[in-house]
Amino acid sequence: MLAVARTVAFEGVEARLVETQCVLSPGLPAFHVVGLPDKAVSESRERVRAALSSLSIALPPKRITVNLSPADLPKEGSHFDLPIALALLAALGVIPAEELARTVSLGELSLDGRLVPVVGALPAAMAAAGEDCALICPRGCGAEAAWVGAAQVFAPASLLEAIHHLTSQSPLPRALPGEVTQSANARDLADVKGQERAKRALEIAAAGRHHVFMVGSPGSGKSMLAARMSGILPPLSPTEALETSMIHSLAGLLDEGGISRQRPFREPHHTASVAAIVGGGRGAKPGEISLAHNGVLFMDEFPEFPRTVLETLRQPIETGEVVVARANAHTRYPCRFLLVAAANPCKCGYMAEPARACARVPACGAEYLGRISGPLMDRFDLRVEVPPVAYSDLDLPQSGEGSAQVAARVAGARARQNTRFAAHDGLIVNADAEGAVLDEISAPDPEGRALLAQVAERFGLSARGYHRILRVARTIADLEASETVRLPHVAEAVSFRLSFGPDTRE
Repeated sequence: MLAVARTVAFEGVEARLVETQCVLSPGLPAFHVVGLPDKAVSESRERVRAALSSLSIALPPKRITVNLSPADLPKEGSHFDLPIALALLAALGVIPAEELARTVSLGELSLDGRLVPVVGALPAAMAAAGEDCALICPRGCGAEAAWVGAAQVFAPASLLEAIHHLTSQSPLPRALPGEVTQSANARDLADVKGQERAKRALEIAAAGRHHVFMVGSPGSGKSMLAARMSGILPPLSPTEALETSMIHSLAGLLDEGGISRQRPFREPHHTASVAAIVGGGRGAKPGEISLAHNGVLFMDEFPEFPRTVLETLRQPIETGEVVVARANAHTRYPCRFLLVAAANPCKCGYMAEPARACARVPACGAEYLGRISGPLMDRFDLRVEVPPVAYSDLDLPQSGEGSAQVAARVAGARARQNTRFAAHDGLIVNADAEGAVLDEISAPDPEGRALLAQVAERFGLSARGYHRILRVARTIADLEASETVRLPHVAEAVSFRLSFGPDTRE
């Protein structure tokens, strides 16, 4: 008798359905798992055998063959334990095969039959909902998977509870979604004294998802400013929260099934590898740029990152997705992030302070920032210098606007963009606009167009640089609730573009 249990294998953020086929045949007693399993899946045999033994279920003296179909799809992870056990129990006649065929299951088995939480419950629930199936997962994953309201999610604590549920001896209640976690972010923009131009750059960046590059002496407040970016960004929409949580589910970052509406903030160290930043490693897991999807990626000490790591950012910044290529598969992850980079002006960090600078000024500055290639620097819409704050200013009370006031303006600008792009699939913020859409929404008035033409000719702007100035000008106009991009908007966008970098070189 052939028994079939359904489960999933992960390809990026997508969960592909896999049939776990089990058949008992005459022959020498053996237990084989086939279908391109990895080591963790192959070891499922011993965990399943021990779990069934703890329930006093003995395996028959027959040849047991489990096939994971499609056989050419790599199977990785311990979550195949539960579907293998259920398929075997259906082949033994312990649970009804018809009920099992309408269920997707995943979970790791301990040797005493308990179900251990696994990663990927949220994408698995999405796949189950697409096939109109119920999902059985460990109790620790139930709150996470239940966020997909279209799927019936049941979360037993042990294999015995799963058997009682499938045989209708003791049906399980549907799992309830976890709480919407609220992060107590006490980092307020008002805490930063001075640096009004840098604060303005962050506001524009948050409103239109424009990438920012900050250069300043050590201790001038670059990291402090970047850490407050999350406080001025609008909350994740329900769709964005689900997208982001699916990636975090695969990475095992969801806390007790809770989904956060706050945008992610990732800050990898400059010793991070290519695989850590863009994704890869065992199982081609998502990297920092994907974990920052719909949020902020802060890269401090930007020139200190290896050149190979920095250059891998160029394509994801443009396309909003990254493909992790391996010999047997190409895994695709979304990565629409806001990049905030920070750097010292030179190796010693004090190029702008003659009393403290080294003897190699200004050559050391050009050499240090020269580690960042021109094409990568060209992708930063906003470039701002962050000068050191005077000691006398540090004793002054807080001044300027707090994060709440700035966030209100950012939310208003984002709302205008949502209305503007409602009829355009794939466009969310001004940074996404291109082609005819960009020409339509960002056409400046005659004075602004004349200024932009002069700047393009004087500094030799690339086509990318020209269009990025238009996008930033459109965002500045949105912050002022202006329907037209006027000369002041273009002038401010140009001022941020030409602070430093390739566009200013003769």
